[in-house]
Parts: sequence; structure tokens; C-alpha cells
Amino acid sequence: MSYLILVLRLIHILAGVFWVGAALMMTLYIGPAASATGEAGQKFMQHFISKTNIQKMLMAAGGTTVIAGAALYVDKPAAWFSSGAGIGFGIGASFAIVGFAFGILISRNMRVLGQLGAQIQGQPNPDELAQMQRLQGLQRSYSTINSISLILAVAFMATARYFTF
Repeated sequence: MSYLILVLRLIHILAGVFWVGAALMMTLYIGPAASATGEAGQKFMQHFISKTNIQKMLMAAGGTTVIAGAALYVDKPAAWFSSGAGIGFGIGASFAIVGFAFGILISRNMRVLGQLGAQIQGQPNPDELAQMQRLQGLQRSYSTINSISLILAVAFMATARYFTF
């Protein structure tokens, strides 16, 4: 194994661990806790998203994982792509790309939610409340699809070398 492949694998795995772990924490714990705590949770999320670099870190980790994974994937002989491992890694890569795409949608939606939250003074009017609820619903859907995609990506990547198609 060349040193370049070793470094790419380490980058791919370490960035992927951060990306998937942080995405799952956001979906399973931080988002629901913020929703359950009402206005205090909204203030927390507004600060968390606008004053920290969590979105940039998630996007950087996701992008790094996908790029390093792509470099590892294409550095194979042609016959490998039709092997069990090649197919398994390909399926895992597809799920990771879906997860990355939904991560972009999550990031965009969070930006819009933050802007809306900053505009609202006091109690939201019915239109603002409806828009906020619609965006929060989209966020839950995007986060769920993102999390399921990333879990499936990890599952296929972890087991691909044992596939026998």
C-alpha cells in the first residue's frame, strides 16, 4: 500500500467519522432538544448556527470525505468495480453523496431559518409562524434523509469487502 493511499484512507475515515457523528448528534439530540425547549431552543440554535463554525465544519468534513473517497475509489483496476467489494463501496459512495447533497440543503435551510428568526421581534405573527413551521418541517425531513443516507453509507463501506455478488 502506498503512502498516498494510506493518507487518503486516514483522511477519508477520520473526516467521515466526524461528519457522520456530528450529523447524527444534530439530528437525534441537538435539533429535538432545541425544538422541545421552545424560544430558548430557538435562541440556542440561532447562536449555535450563526456564531460557531459547525456548518462550515460539517460541509468541510463531508466534502473532504467524499473527495478522498472518490480518489480511493477510482484508483482501482477495472475488474474491481464489478467485484462484490467494488459494488459495495459504490453503493456506499452513492449513499454518501445523497447525504452530502442533503447536508447542503440542511445548511441552506438553516441559513433561511436564522434570517427569519433574526427578523422576528417578539412573538411571530401568523405568517411568520407558518413560514417557521414549514422550514422546521423541511429541516426535520432533510435531517432524517441525511442521517439515514449516512448510516447506510457507513454500513456499506464497513462491510463492502465481505460482499460476494
